[in-house]
Amino acid sequence: MTVDGGHGRIETRAVRVTDEITWLKEQHAWAGLQNIITVTATRESENKVTEETRYFISSLSANNPAKLEHAVRAHWAIENNLHWVLDIAFDEDSNRTRKGHSAANLAIIRHIALNLIKKKNTSKVSVKTKRLKAGWDNDYLLRIFGVI
Repeated sequence: MTVDGGHGRIETRAVRVTDEITWLKEQHAWAGLQNIITVTATRESENKVTEETRYFISSLSANNPAKLEHAVRAHWAIENNLHWVLDIAFDEDSNRTRKGHSAANLAIIRHIALNLIKKKNTSKVSVKTKRLKAGWDNDYLLRIFGVI
């Protein structure tokens, strides 16, 4: 169990791991599947307590729950960092596209654009600034695409 505090809240995480998953291996052909991890996070802030349980499958050994917890936290750190960049640079949270596959298609386009922008190391400005510059300057846009 780990406890973190910050931003006016306290978060407690309990990690449970089981490698007794023969039933799951029989139903799915996931190469290297070793265990199921359950993380229950309890957040306390002011007068409110919330609890969330997340489930993960893993190819790591169940013998070291601390290592598994670190792997789960590292995964979420990467996800949260990517989401933060997409929201700041592309204002992704404001997008209300819902019809058909349009939301997923636009997310793919934003990921491609983010990767192209990050790959371009011409100046030490933010991703948002590079995105805006590409919208204003066709030559810069073509340089990001690698055309010129």
